[in-house]
Amino acid sequence: MNIAILSRNAKLYSSRRLAEAAKQRGHDVSVVNPLKCYMDITSMRPGIYYRGEQLRGFDAVIPRIGASITFYGTAVLRQLEMMGVYPVNESVAIGRSRDKLRSLQLLARKGIGLPVTGFAHDVDDTGELIKLVGGAPLVVKLLEGTQGKGVVLAETKKAAESVIDAFRELNANFLVQEFIKEAGGSDIRALVIGEKVVAAMMRTAKEGEFRSNLHRGGSARVIKLTPEERSTAVRAAKTMGLNVAGVDILRSNHGPVIMEVNSSPGLEGIELATGKDVAGQIIDFIDKSAKPHKTKTRGKG
Repeated sequence: MNIAILSRNAKLYSSRRLAEAAKQRGHDVSVVNPLKCYMDITSMRPGIYYRGEQLRGFDAVIPRIGASITFYGTAVLRQLEMMGVYPVNESVAIGRSRDKLRSLQLLARKGIGLPVTGFAHDVDDTGELIKLVGGAPLVVKLLEGTQGKGVVLAETKKAAESVIDAFRELNANFLVQEFIKEAGGSDIRALVIGEKVVAAMMRTAKEGEFRSNLHRGGSARVIKLTPEERSTAVRAAKTMGLNVAGVDILRSNHGPVIMEVNSSPGLEGIELATGKDVAGQIIDFIDKSAKPHKTKTRGKG
């Protein structure tokens, strides 16, 4: 099988591990920087070019598209889909998961546990928005933020009002969420492939920090999930339409709640914490699933 990995840097841990796992299984692999691609947009013969040559002959593509290049990256992926290349995660599903507001709305519609969340364009009384999520402490989260960036814990009502007003002045889109105090600065990353959780770790924030992201100095350890947590993670990934997803869960007093569903989860932290060959399991999934033109979004917007 000929596999493309859409990644801006072939040396990144996740991209490198996926390439290694594919080669170990006898596949040909090319790492393609989506920002270096250009496309021939035609109805009958869609084409895509990279470094002066037309890309042909790929059977499957693994998108490792960072949040900062979602628009162009998904356009490149969509072009490959139109050419019949099997996507591990489809372009529409990636776009859906990257829109924090849309993803929460879809999860809520399916009855999946979420923190109490408020969203508003303009309200006369900021206090009403704060009251909606149960008051302070609360979390204010930029819709465009990633890896814990743009996430602020407001410990008092006055602090919350100040942060909300500041974001409004910047014309930023943001959510206001209840603070799950009982989580104790920890969350769970469940790695879903297909319809099962293949690995899970608990991430704990460093002292003085409430964000547990490993990029922000958090630590990780292997953890055993409850049946409800496993089911919640799989349902969340399925709701987004993702075959491979990193599902972030908090343990609350009213059960597991979803913080985010990541369409391009990093592999380094979870492989090191669990000792599992997650990259290999992704390639094994491709072996079982990849077929020409096997995408729900071919020819659709």
